[in-house]
Parts: sequence; C-alpha cells; structure tokens
Amino acid sequence: MTDRRTVRVVPGGPIMVEGPVRVEMPDGRVVESDRFMVALCACRRSKTYPLCDTSHRRRIRADR
Repeated sequence: MTDRRTVRVVPGGPIMVEGPVRVEMPDGRVVESDRFMVALCACRRSKTYPLCDTSHRRRIRADR
C-alpha cells in the first residue's frame, strides 16, 4: 500500500496539506515546512507566499 497525504481545500481560505512538505515554485525556489499540517495560500495575498499568513481574512472596506 502507498502512503497518502490528505489535502483539504478550505472555502475562502488556504489549502491544508499534511506535512512535512516541499513546495517547488515556478522560479525554481524551494520552500519546505516540517510542520504536521501546512497551510498553503490560495489567494496570493500572503506575505509568506506560498505559505498562508491568514491574509485571506482581511477585507477591504468600500468606504475607505
């Protein structure tokens, strides 16, 4: 039997991946995390992209 990782897409939030993970970016950069659960940014607002920093929770107010 093969090892399987669970990937969970959170509506309006990150993509949760069982870790540890190694993410290979299009520019060749590699991002690694040893955590048991890793949040990958799906909105591209994160300052730590491709890792999620919960920027998806911030909303831009129309009256500003």
